[in-house]
Amino acid sequence: MDVFEAQSVAENMDRTSARRPEELIVPGFQRSANQNLPHHHEDDVDLEQLVNDMNSSMESVYSTQADTARLLNNGHAAAPHQHHQQQQQHHPGHGQAHRRHTPPLLPSPPSRDRPRPSQPMHIHAVRCLQKKHLLRPASLPAIPNPFPELCSPDGSPVLCPLQTSNDHIVKVWSEDGAGKAVEIPAHMTARDLCQLLVYKSHCVDDNAWTLVEHHHALGLERCLEDHELVVQVQASMSSDSKFLFRKNYAKYEFFRNPLNFFPEQMVAWCQESDGSIPQSQLLQNFLNSSSCPEIQGYLHVKEPGRRSWKKLYMFLRRSGLYYSTKGTSKEPRHLQLLSDLEDSNIFTVITGRKLHNAPTDYHFCIKPSKVTSDGKELKMLCAEDEQSRTCWMTAFRLLKYGILLYQSYNVPQQRKSNLPPFSAPVRSASENSLVAMDFSGRTGRVIENPLEAQSAALEEGQSWRKRSQRMNVLGSPSPLHPSSLSTVIHRTQIWFHGRVVREDAHKMIIQQGQVDGLFLLRDSQSNPKAFVLTLCHHQKIKHFQILPCEEDGQVFFSLDDGATKFTDLIHLVEFYQLNRGLLPCKLKHPCTAVAL
Repeated sequence: MDVFEAQSVAENMDRTSARRPEELIVPGFQRSANQNLPHHHEDDVDLEQLVNDMNSSMESVYSTQADTARLLNNGHAAAPHQHHQQQQQHHPGHGQAHRRHTPPLLPSPPSRDRPRPSQPMHIHAVRCLQKKHLLRPASLPAIPNPFPELCSPDGSPVLCPLQTSNDHIVKVWSEDGAGKAVEIPAHMTARDLCQLLVYKSHCVDDNAWTLVEHHHALGLERCLEDHELVVQVQASMSSDSKFLFRKNYAKYEFFRNPLNFFPEQMVAWCQESDGSIPQSQLLQNFLNSSSCPEIQGYLHVKEPGRRSWKKLYMFLRRSGLYYSTKGTSKEPRHLQLLSDLEDSNIFTVITGRKLHNAPTDYHFCIKPSKVTSDGKELKMLCAEDEQSRTCWMTAFRLLKYGILLYQSYNVPQQRKSNLPPFSAPVRSASENSLVAMDFSGRTGRVIENPLEAQSAALEEGQSWRKRSQRMNVLGSPSPLHPSSLSTVIHRTQIWFHGRVVREDAHKMIIQQGQVDGLFLLRDSQSNPKAFVLTLCHHQKIKHFQILPCEEDGQVFFSLDDGATKFTDLIHLVEFYQLNRGLLPCKLKHPCTAVAL
């Protein structure tokens, strides 16, 4: 250092010592406004040492280069000023002139990026908290997850990926309007679904249950064949269509009594104009694909787009339904195809004849499978009577499905034949552990004689039917009196339908097949104390009134004006199931309405 530099440094020290303490400016250190107050005292702080200590402590907590670099930048805020001092030392003359003519430096405003050393530094603790959360001490106990199935993707229905399934949801409705949704596979047939519903509804499986395809908008319905796939049929149905679950005793009745379904004048060979099929070979010719039987007769055909009907002579063959353009001629040049059998199904029209202006009540319809809700492509037909309509519809099924119907008919028959023969009905283990007891004496005894046990069981089963004169202490009949029980016990039976009107009874009989012996009992509309037996015979529905009669103070029920009397309706039904009496046929099939 030369003489001039030493003199300059001495002058600066004298000038600095003469200033007030609050005007003292330290390079790299700025005061704030509140530090000018006289009651605020601060110690001399080595800023660089403080920043180095903070950096070393923060590095152990954060362990990240980004945060460390940020703290180091805050600590080296005075670097530009130090560089300026070095320049002044290299150029003393220039620096001395600059200090002499430049006014004192004013405190710079606080910066957001650079915190002031006189105030505490804000430290972001988000990353630190995350580190502490991840590095949880192993000494703390782990809390078990109470819902593992919701958190694991394998067992969660929400988190797990969707799995494709071949099952489909089918909703089936009963006659009372109740519905049941069933999940079935794609290969389930109508018979399998009916057996599933019978099992779920605790019904008696008599192989008469069927699935009905019901189209409300079109007013059509048909019974699905047992071999048909339910999912395929549902795919061709519209949104307002549904499946019904009901009985149909006439589903395979034509195999048992073919003469009642095929009148001789309606069945003929298509090769011979005047020949007829022998009745013994009637079904064999329908089932044999090499034979060519046909159904012929007059039908009323509704004209497309109009309410008028036209009477034409029709021929039903394996190739389709034809009508003759010239009288009853069956020459090929006079026949026109009305509908084929392969892509069509035959339906019963459930709406009244007034809606379609039908000439008779015995109308039916041929609907193409591709038609869902459009009624323009429907082939509306009308027969002269119920027998001819049944003949046309049954022949349509036989010519279309053939041997498949016979195989479906034989399935329950083969199941019955495969059962091992038992001399007595199979009973459960609890029933086999029961013994007959006699409590007529002071003490009960076991009845060891089988004949005596059987007579005791019959007597006990019929004891509630007998009328006695048991009276309670007030002199009125006991509420458990057999006579009061006999007036209401029939309401628990499946064949009793209460206050059903005549028209609804007709509808139920028609829906369940119109076979011989199909019956139901209902309350009489004309006589509140009487009942009505509705019976089907030869596809005709007849009604018989059951009148009450009194003898020796006891009320009986009779169908023949008191010639044959019964204590209750159950006894009456059981008698006419074994004896025809005055009825045209025995009571065979109860008309049933099941609730799903």
